[in-house]
Amino acid sequence: MSQTFLQEVASRSGVSLGACFHCLSCAAGCPALEIMDFRPNQIIRMIQRGMKNQVLESRTIWICIGCFNCLDQCPNRVDIPCLMDTLRQMALEQGFMVAEPGILAFHKEFLRQVKNRGRIFEVGFMMRYKLATGKLFQDMRPGLQMMLKGRLQLSPSRVRRPQEFQQRLGGSP
Repeated sequence: MSQTFLQEVASRSGVSLGACFHCLSCAAGCPALEIMDFRPNQIIRMIQRGMKNQVLESRTIWICIGCFNCLDQCPNRVDIPCLMDTLRQMALEQGFMVAEPGILAFHKEFLRQVKNRGRIFEVGFMMRYKLATGKLFQDMRPGLQMMLKGRLQLSPSRVRRPQEFQQRLGGSP
């Protein structure tokens, strides 16, 4: 069993993978579990077993929405959203195919918006994502309904101290 993958993931994510005792609390709180190919604890077990290709090719790392329910439910506070972020970055860096169509465009636009503004401007985010995927009219009706109900901001906002935020991201202001 290769420990290289386990060590790399643990080092890059800062997540203590040995703390998971596979109680399935993370799965109990996950709203996206039904469309994942592996439960979060299974991903951890696969990492422990050195199953790099299966982990980095899995749908689960892209399906995780980072809602933190798993972290709230975990008795050992294993930071699965941070782990999934790390695995997505590793998959991209190492040239693995993204298992979910359109999700890479979503991921890139999300990161671009956070980097530029410190938060998401939903209308701009949806427009850029739809342009990137070529599905301009998909979800048009729910989007309009949300806009009519005032659930979407019509103008972007930024974090209060953008220079401080950029420094925390590791970039220059």
